[in-house]
Amino acid sequence: MQLPIFHFPAPLAAVVSRLPTLPPSFVLARILNLALRRSIDRQDFLPLHGKRIAIRVSDIGVTCHFTVGDDGFQAIADTEQPDLAIAATAHDFYLLASRQEDPDALFFSRRLLVEGNTELGLIAKNTLDGLNLPEWLQALLSPGSLLARLRL
Repeated sequence: MQLPIFHFPAPLAAVVSRLPTLPPSFVLARILNLALRRSIDRQDFLPLHGKRIAIRVSDIGVTCHFTVGDDGFQAIADTEQPDLAIAATAHDFYLLASRQEDPDALFFSRRLLVEGNTELGLIAKNTLDGLNLPEWLQALLSPGSLLARLRL
């Protein structure tokens, strides 16, 4: 069953878009480390080691900046142009994470934008395609779950 397309409420997006980029980047890096540390062979991410990566959630106006280091994903400041930038809406990122949508389909329908070093993008995509995210992470990232937590 496919969820209806989710859009963040404009007032919430306006507030979140004004946040500094380091806190959300830190949170994303921690989530990736927790969710993927047992699922990813570090050798798979060697080509991304030291590269600047940006994930932009376009409908919220948040961009997370991180790199892959010896200890996994690490948040970084956004002072330089990223080597790889990936952008989509929160709903499309959720569909990707929950395996409800294929990254190639989103890319060719222009709902997933990849800029910078496309070889790095393919490496990241192919590595993540081989993963199954834990159910707890899929539940945590669901738009309805996130909004329910905000209402508390």
